[in-house]
Amino acid sequence: MAVTKPSSGPDPILLTLFANRFMSVAEAMGRSLQQTSISTNIKERLDFSCALFAPDGDLVANAPFIPIHLGSMSFAVKYQMKLHGKELKDGDVLMTNSPHAGGSGSHLPDITIITPVFDKGTNEIIFFTASRGHHADIGGILPGSMPPTSVNIFEEGAEIVSLKIVHGGMFDKKGLYEYMVEKPAQYPGSSGCRNIKDVESDLKAQIAANYKGVQLITALVEDYSLETVQEYMYHIRNNAENSVRSLLRDVVKQSGTNSLSAVDYLDDGSPIQLKVEIDEEKGSAVLDFEGTGCEVRGNLNAPISVVHSAVIYCMRAMLNVDIPLNAGCLVPIEIKIPKKSLLSPSRTAAVCGGNVLTSQRIVDVVLKAFHACAASQGCTNNLTFGTGGKDKNGVAIAGWGYYETIAGGSGGGPGWHGTSGVHTHITNTRIGDVEILERRYPVLIHRFGLRPGSAGKGKWNGGDGVIREFEFMQGMQVSILSERRTRAPYGMAGGEHAIMGRNTWIKQRRAEEGDIPEETSEEDLGPRHINIGGKATVFMGKGDHLLIETPGGGGWGRPDEGQLEATDQYKHPWEARGSFAERAAAQAGF
Repeated sequence: MAVTKPSSGPDPILLTLFANRFMSVAEAMGRSLQQTSISTNIKERLDFSCALFAPDGDLVANAPFIPIHLGSMSFAVKYQMKLHGKELKDGDVLMTNSPHAGGSGSHLPDITIITPVFDKGTNEIIFFTASRGHHADIGGILPGSMPPTSVNIFEEGAEIVSLKIVHGGMFDKKGLYEYMVEKPAQYPGSSGCRNIKDVESDLKAQIAANYKGVQLITALVEDYSLETVQEYMYHIRNNAENSVRSLLRDVVKQSGTNSLSAVDYLDDGSPIQLKVEIDEEKGSAVLDFEGTGCEVRGNLNAPISVVHSAVIYCMRAMLNVDIPLNAGCLVPIEIKIPKKSLLSPSRTAAVCGGNVLTSQRIVDVVLKAFHACAASQGCTNNLTFGTGGKDKNGVAIAGWGYYETIAGGSGGGPGWHGTSGVHTHITNTRIGDVEILERRYPVLIHRFGLRPGSAGKGKWNGGDGVIREFEFMQGMQVSILSERRTRAPYGMAGGEHAIMGRNTWIKQRRAEEGDIPEETSEEDLGPRHINIGGKATVFMGKGDHLLIETPGGGGWGRPDEGQLEATDQYKHPWEARGSFAERAAAQAGF
């Protein structure tokens, strides 16, 4: 649909009003999704995002959900528009998760649901609402669908380029089963979704959340007229664009140069290299990743949408103004990605780790180039465990999968200390609640707390990582996908590096496994402590433990300059948190 561009300057009061009204649509969608979902991953861990998009597919507004989702969802909307064109009708809802559908996906467990919003008079598309949720199991070679050993995308579960999950108001349950259960199981060694009922329920919650957004944006159009709503949509986008242009000009003034560069490395030695050229007059920049390593055999390859998500997040994070994250943040930015690199992988490349790990390293490199702050933990410490799948005879066995990410330390910066025990940068999820985890799954949490001494020291210290120790009450497959196990999060401006992470399997000795020599009792030996590295999958028996120690954040400034209290500029007022505050906020939104 052709959209009228703004012809005059915005009214500042209406600009603020519409910015908040657009954000409130996404927030209400998020509350609806949380309240109606069933899985731990979406309902408790909040591993989902909701957003509003223009009829051309550009991001209009979002609530503060998961940054890695928000920048890449626009790619998904635009690709589905190109694929379906004018075929879309009122009552249609689209589903996709493929990283190669126009580079729109992040990784396969992130399933995007897209709903067009039609004008009641012209029956043309005037907006899109979309939600993306991480589903704890979508098939593949291991429970949890985040296999640390995957070498191609077929091992990571169901891949859906496009499916009309709702067609003319009718839910396609048969098509969902075919894509989620039957097709993934056709690949050797892979299984279909191990818990299709939970996935189906959460997808219906996403569809309902989108419909909530359709209702709210339709009401907004009825209140102010379509012309006014879309005019301020463009004003908000232009405001974000101008803010980023001002940021880029300020960077040149403060650094004394218009050429910036940085490089950092994944644990396997693959470089992520960046050169930034800023045009001070135009307030624009070219971010060139030439020199980045080639595609890897493992799963640290990142689709181009993930690169854009990381960059748009960094631009928004460095702005000292309160504006919604939207497509305007990337208008002054040109991103160059070398072909055949791990940031532009081939069609069948494994990508599940690129979304959660390589994306963190891209953020580290961008912030390092702009000299913004020291490195945060640079990892999401992805833990999966579960049962089921195909047995050694190829027979499918029902099971389940659990997935969580684990916090670490954030980096210090010029005027603030890093934060301890927090999810950083492109992830904004919660960790699994101990009581809920122990009630729903056969595990016990023996330790969960901060990891003292893991932060980098400096004039401004980094934050400490965390310690999380699991005991498994029955035998199950356990997998860890993590980074910063061989390369420490960097300090800046003379600050010290943080301590690297570590994953330790505390294995009970068993005679049948040859762990107990003859004439020696198990009590005399005690359990074995085995460093399993950053990426491993292990069958852990009953009583085995997994001890995860996450990295801290780097320090800023030389420690001998003296450690200071954070300035008032970086002190934040206390806000009510917890279940009562969240319940009150949710009730206020309806």
